[in-house]
Amino acid sequence: MLRVNATDAERIEALEARVASLEESNQALRTMFAREVASSREGLLEKLRPKITRFHHYAPRELKTPEAYGQVSLEGEPPTIAIVTPSYNQARFVGATIESVLTQNYPALNYHVQDAGSTDGTIDILKSKSGAFSWSSAPDGGQAHGLNSGFRTVQGEIMAYLNSDDLLLPGTLAYAAKAFAADPTLDVVYGHRICIDLNGMEIGRWVLPKHDSTAIKWVDYIPQETMFWRRRVWDRLGGFDESFQFAIDWDFILRAQAAGMKFSRLPRFMGCFRVHDSQKTTQRLDIAEEESRKLRMTYLGFVPGTKSIRQAMAPYMRRHVLYHRLYKLKILDF
Repeated sequence: MLRVNATDAERIEALEARVASLEESNQALRTMFAREVASSREGLLEKLRPKITRFHHYAPRELKTPEAYGQVSLEGEPPTIAIVTPSYNQARFVGATIESVLTQNYPALNYHVQDAGSTDGTIDILKSKSGAFSWSSAPDGGQAHGLNSGFRTVQGEIMAYLNSDDLLLPGTLAYAAKAFAADPTLDVVYGHRICIDLNGMEIGRWVLPKHDSTAIKWVDYIPQETMFWRRRVWDRLGGFDESFQFAIDWDFILRAQAAGMKFSRLPRFMGCFRVHDSQKTTQRLDIAEEESRKLRMTYLGFVPGTKSIRQAMAPYMRRHVLYHRLYKLKILDF
């Protein structure tokens, strides 16, 4: 029979306690390591995740643009630009939208606000700013009808519309005009997007690869507030299709592309898309989805499921992720 004296027992007890402590430390290290791996994996996945499927990328921060944005110079007589802002009960935002257009100080601007009969104080804002632009207010048959009415009021060699909660970035009008002047074959241009919250704070950025005429048939990825087109596009298409309530610009884009119009994504942030709960597209998603199905049937020949759309968009999304990473690494400078 083995006898263990008090000294040995104490030593064994101390060793057992030490082993138990090491086991606890080892488990803690394993747990910490697992968390670090999971965090690193999540961080990597976040870097590889497309940004243009979301509007919130980070906590709100002050919106800043390079000083050079407001210093675009034009040679010769500038082309006239016609901009229409459709508005309805957006008194909280419409003043900032108007200012973002007027402070462009573009010398050949024809600007019109087409209000649909707002009752929230919008009219008072329009009256207070009138003189630098035209405006009218009356119930209409929807946004497309309002836009068509607005563009019968103002004329321009270059055209665009800016929703009453979005913004143009400094120098955007001169930059778009310069792009058209540099390439007479261009018909439609657009740029990168900055997402802002209801307070005008930046919450995300969309960096887009070059225009993809196939991908646009599957998903409308073009930031509407950055898009400009020549008058000849409007004349060829006959304006916006008033049967659409939500996919107005996507239908316009697809019809223009089908008519052989030349698109180009310009290498610059050109506008801000404001994200808030009262946006039209967040209120009636059922109609938006039905209109999207209609356009896919027209231009793809069938209505694809979510998986098919994801697979078809994968090449474009990979290019987008690459462009975004190169921008974050300051290899690409916009």
